[in-house]
Amino acid sequence: MKTKTWLKLSKLAAALGISALISSSALADEVNPKGYAVTDDTVTVGILHSVTGTVALSEAGSVQGERLAIEQINAQGGVLGRKIEVIQEDGASDWPTYAEKAKKLIVDDKVAAIFGCWTSASRKAVLPIVEQYDNLLFYPVFTEGMESSPNIIYMGPDATQQIIAGLDWVINQKKAKSFYFVGSDYIWPRTSFKIARQYIEKKGLKVKGEEYYPLGHTQFNSVINKIKLQKPDVIFSTIVGGSNVAFYKQLKASGIDLLKEKPLLLTTSITEDEVSGIGGENIEGGYSIMKYFQSIPGKSNEEFVKAFKARYGEDAIIGDTTEAAYLGPWIWKAAVEKAGTFDIDKLKEVLPSIELTDTPNGPIKVHENHYLWMKTMIGQAQKNGQFKIVSESKMMEPNPFMKGY
Repeated sequence: MKTKTWLKLSKLAAALGISALISSSALADEVNPKGYAVTDDTVTVGILHSVTGTVALSEAGSVQGERLAIEQINAQGGVLGRKIEVIQEDGASDWPTYAEKAKKLIVDDKVAAIFGCWTSASRKAVLPIVEQYDNLLFYPVFTEGMESSPNIIYMGPDATQQIIAGLDWVINQKKAKSFYFVGSDYIWPRTSFKIARQYIEKKGLKVKGEEYYPLGHTQFNSVINKIKLQKPDVIFSTIVGGSNVAFYKQLKASGIDLLKEKPLLLTTSITEDEVSGIGGENIEGGYSIMKYFQSIPGKSNEEFVKAFKARYGEDAIIGDTTEAAYLGPWIWKAAVEKAGTFDIDKLKEVLPSIELTDTPNGPIKVHENHYLWMKTMIGQAQKNGQFKIVSESKMMEPNPFMKGY
């Protein structure tokens, strides 16, 4: 990388406001008491995402975000004076493969932390591995909640911050009274819709349909015809991965114009990464609720976008999970340097006190439950592939175990 680009990365790194809290008296056995892949000069971490298979469309940006953060941290001097080295594995959009690769990274490669997973199914496959071998997973994706592990940092919004916030907006601002659910068939969509249905029905409103399709599914004309027949106020979609390309193209081909909002489309699974595959013209007018959009105004995000494009090209696109993945190495760095060690037990103690004050989307803080305090926002998809922000919340406390759900 050219010197000029490294300087830009270092400048952004300094802007994050993460200070190095290195204990000058830390001995080697205190820094690395459990035999991770740490030398006097380097520390090795793992990246575990799908770069092949149907979920690769969504996960590619996460890898880019993590690698950019690691490059910036290294340009700033590394972690506890050590440069970060990376071993990357491919989850291949297959949940057992994630578990196998996570075990390989921890047991064979002895990584000091893992940044990765995307679907809840992949996370749940890795969870018992990181708990059994006492490592850390930094997970960058929105979740259904109903889970908390001391070995996982959940960096995406939970159901309260995303699903409930999105429903409140569409019910209060758009006066929606009826919904049709369409999702991919695995734990996150099913649990999300279980929460959404209970919330909607408690308000005396109606769910007119609920359908699930396998990952990679490409034939949606049947459900689209059902939607047109039922005439819901809102199509609520949790379709993920490559299936989105087929769904939104077929939705438009059926004559449904999302700009007219009859029905309105609300999704908790579409970021700029997915829009790049779907095509802005096919999802224009739909609404997505996330904690980050590339179009967020402000100096911190402008610097982040500038550095990202300097690294990956002017046509590079940044979505919510890309930005969340980017935060992972920074949160880990801050915890390691506060603890003065790579010891996972010590990191668990300090992680709930970690706060980054100047991220691309403003301040975030790790909660005791290992989710993040954050604000979320609703964006309307534009033809150019970006989102126009139409609503923004205050900082919200994560609540992964909502009562009554």
